[in-house]
Amino acid sequence: MAGPERNDGAPSGAPYAGDMSPRDTWNRLSQDDAAQLIDVRTGAEWSFVGVPNLAPLRREALFCEWQHFPSAPNPEFVQEVTEALKHSSWRPGAPLFFLCRSGARSRAAAIAMTEAGYGPCFNISEGFEGGLDPDHHRGRKEGWKASGLPWVQS
Repeated sequence: MAGPERNDGAPSGAPYAGDMSPRDTWNRLSQDDAAQLIDVRTGAEWSFVGVPNLAPLRREALFCEWQHFPSAPNPEFVQEVTEALKHSSWRPGAPLFFLCRSGARSRAAAIAMTEAGYGPCFNISEGFEGGLDPDHHRGRKEGWKASGLPWVQS
């Protein structure tokens, strides 16, 4: 399934547009109504850890699992994102920002969507919770939550 033609300024053959911090992502989402945040974590993570809250921007994140819990790949990921984008304010050529726990799955998702013809696709490098702190806890030293960006928990 081919997506829209790429015109994102990335070098030819680049696997994705690059990494962006949570704060820079928020700023870009604030400035571009067509940009879209896609959370690729699992349903369990969304339910128990929390999700980005884009209500202050009068919009919502999209939720498409990169893999199913506990670690089964989601072979329908590109199709699910494509379908979700059709029902959002995103338009071809607007940035897509991918978020996971710490930036690994979201990087893979950004690459997959770039390969499918979408772009620019960015990885949110620190993810929602970031890496482990000295006490082996996430969400305190980096990531969406630690950056003080809006989020909610069910």
